[in-house]
Amino acid sequence: MKDVVIVGGGLAGLSAGWRLRHWDTVLLESGSRVGGRIRSERRGRFWLNWGGHVFAGAGSSTDALLSEVGVSAAQVPGSLAGVAMNGRLLIKGPVQAYPFRIPMAMSSRVALVRAGVKVSGQVLRYARIVRRRPGEDPAVRQQRIYDFENDRSFRDFVGDLPEDAAALFYPTVTRSAADPHEIAAGAGIGYFSLVWNIGQGLDRNIVGGPSTLTQGIGAALGDRVQLDARVDEIVHRKRSVVVRYRQNGRDNEVEGRCVVLATPATVSHQVAVDLPQDIRDALGKVVYGPYVSAAFLTDESTPQPWDAAYGIATPKRSFNIVLNQASLVRGGETTRQPGSSIMTFSPAGLARDLLPRTDDEILRLYTDDLDQVLGSGFGDSVVEAQVQRWETGAPYCFPGRGALQPTLTRRGSRVILAGDYLGTLYTETAISTGFSAAQEAASLLATERQQRTVRGLPLAADRRP
Repeated sequence: MKDVVIVGGGLAGLSAGWRLRHWDTVLLESGSRVGGRIRSERRGRFWLNWGGHVFAGAGSSTDALLSEVGVSAAQVPGSLAGVAMNGRLLIKGPVQAYPFRIPMAMSSRVALVRAGVKVSGQVLRYARIVRRRPGEDPAVRQQRIYDFENDRSFRDFVGDLPEDAAALFYPTVTRSAADPHEIAAGAGIGYFSLVWNIGQGLDRNIVGGPSTLTQGIGAALGDRVQLDARVDEIVHRKRSVVVRYRQNGRDNEVEGRCVVLATPATVSHQVAVDLPQDIRDALGKVVYGPYVSAAFLTDESTPQPWDAAYGIATPKRSFNIVLNQASLVRGGETTRQPGSSIMTFSPAGLARDLLPRTDDEILRLYTDDLDQVLGSGFGDSVVEAQVQRWETGAPYCFPGRGALQPTLTRRGSRVILAGDYLGTLYTETAISTGFSAAQEAASLLATERQQRTVRGLPLAADRRP
């Protein structure tokens, strides 16, 4: 019998596996690699990236994990709030001035300014909501974040906007993998806080690409990681849990004293068949939005307009943001070296439009738009390009999501949940819930080991001289 069976080899499962590495564990991953929605690949000085890309800084669970594993990260040197719209590329200057610098009708400009003032005031409120309080239980903080403006959608909050105003405004919100009518107002406001870097701090890149972290943990865990192991059912016994899975065409099962279930909520809902019904129901109500991403490796040899930017919002395009994955490398250069790595990201409705298309069709569409956004010669400099489809891309906070949190985080079962759907801080939530699940599992194991030791001792009255 294993001490812990970890189901899911994404960031949450790997974080739990790392913290439980001194126990007898096995990690079952349905795919052919670890990392889940973290996926990057090295290409010389650069890396191609298709998934999670920014990470939390000092004092976070992410910072602790990076330090423990020995992986380096650095603050993104480029601007996080560039925009390209109506033929104008803006990288520098205050975000509040963008409505006056982007060509658009006066009616759109006025509407955008009004909506911007409204959101700005709420972003300051959100910054106070999200701030850590001394001695506070992280679960209390997370519930406070969920409850903020959680009774209406972001579209209901800002109201109807003219086309250009909406086009400039909404790319920030849809990064959640939800459209404005789907995401809760508070979550949309939180995305503006994230992009403006007020009250959060997801602004670090992992040196060498995000998979440097996940692959490093996977290598450290060694043969404890079982790939292509699709879990079909998780069932409690009196003092253990049985996990049934299929691997290499064969049905298998493994028994553990407890399970860390670190799969998307949609999968956890299906496989954890005897969890309390209210927990299963809550898992079934978690909603994910899709996204499509692509990575481009280029060989241009001269400085480019995007060199000073990390993120460029791209309204009215097939993607809503361009992410300069060469930014960290560029920040350490004294002379601009050849090449770049660019990532495009199409969430929510943009992704739903792209998913039926072939990879070649998507790449042609992306390249045409990149020529318009970054310069007409961009397509000529591309030496490699790949598309990634994430149909279950990211969980988003919808109106009413806060009511599910107490049920999803209730403890007491030998099946312990972990994953980014349990919070609002993306990669940081995945890591922190993996850590929490590992701590709970280790506490249970230590308690039961102590109880077995005590039961094995002779009673004082039975001792003989």
